[in-house]
Amino acid sequence: MKETMNVPDFSGVVDKFIIQGEIKESFPYGNGHINSTYRLVNQGAELPDYLLQRINSDVFVNVSGMMQNIEYVTSHIRKKLINQRLNHHERVLTLIHTSEAKRYVYHEGQYWRLFEFMSALRSYDEAPTTQHVYGGGEAFGSFLSQLSDFEPSRLNITINNFHDLSYRLKQLSYAIESADRKLLSLARVELDYINRVAEDILKLHHLKSKGVFPIRVVHNDTKFNNVLFNDKGHARCVIDLDTVMPGLVHYDFGDGIRTGAVTSAEDTEDLQTVDLDIERFKAFTEGYLNGVGDVLTEGELTYLPHSTVYMSFIMGVRFLTDFLNSNIYFKVKHPMHNHVRAKCQLKLSEILNARFNEMNEVVNSRVKVFR
Repeated sequence: MKETMNVPDFSGVVDKFIIQGEIKESFPYGNGHINSTYRLVNQGAELPDYLLQRINSDVFVNVSGMMQNIEYVTSHIRKKLINQRLNHHERVLTLIHTSEAKRYVYHEGQYWRLFEFMSALRSYDEAPTTQHVYGGGEAFGSFLSQLSDFEPSRLNITINNFHDLSYRLKQLSYAIESADRKLLSLARVELDYINRVAEDILKLHHLKSKGVFPIRVVHNDTKFNNVLFNDKGHARCVIDLDTVMPGLVHYDFGDGIRTGAVTSAEDTEDLQTVDLDIERFKAFTEGYLNGVGDVLTEGELTYLPHSTVYMSFIMGVRFLTDFLNSNIYFKVKHPMHNHVRAKCQLKLSEILNARFNEMNEVVNSRVKVFR
């Protein structure tokens, strides 16, 4: 249900941005884990609406660096779309600047940014069809391809060690040391599982440390709802660019499978419903490889199946860590929410590991098609 808010709540912020028309209405929008988002409705029907976000600066401590990354990436993609004579207005985010040519506003202790709202497009928390899964995969693959000639070292690190499993396991160990005994007791089964399998799953991290894979500009948060679709079901725009940083292609592919090719939401309480949807896995893989083209190396392609286990496991570790820390990072609907998420994601990692050979066969067959 839409919750209406008074425009004056945001007037001190919105007035600093260069917008068209006047805002007549604003309300909370979306269900992101980190930032708070509001849709601003324009008084003029022919004028654009806007998306206002309050940036969680406890998570993104380098707001200036993050906003610079977003401008770099969107400008780079926009230039390519214009050269290809494609409609860039619906294929890349449009960041609104302030009257002082800044990328964000600092107002009363909070950081704010503004995007043009893409009213003709929509996102889905879960993919309605396998064709949507294919489109999501293709969109994320194209995103990596479009940025394959952008030097990763130009980007700022917005969250240190974001997908570094070794680091996340250390964070978990620190959380264990200070956690309430009752929380530790509730998390015992998950902690035992993590201790049992962590070393095997760290393989991808160790290979990265040895320089086996090239460092690329990657999205780092390829949840299915970070792709916008038009009314014909065609993927058009990748959004939520806060974590665009140097990293491995495996982070994007694995997270895309984790959220777009499974049979349950990431926070389901019924673990018997958690599984890999192999048809959706095929669709995402085909879409991703089609979008990314011939950019990836043989080594990267070989380890795509490993990335699915890695990303579900690391998310399970992160959710459990936050649960033991009394829910200080992710937004939660109830005190046990992060524990529910952790159990679901760790179960998923176990299932994906058991079905590794199936995934490997799919990737190998698709690679042959695209090579």
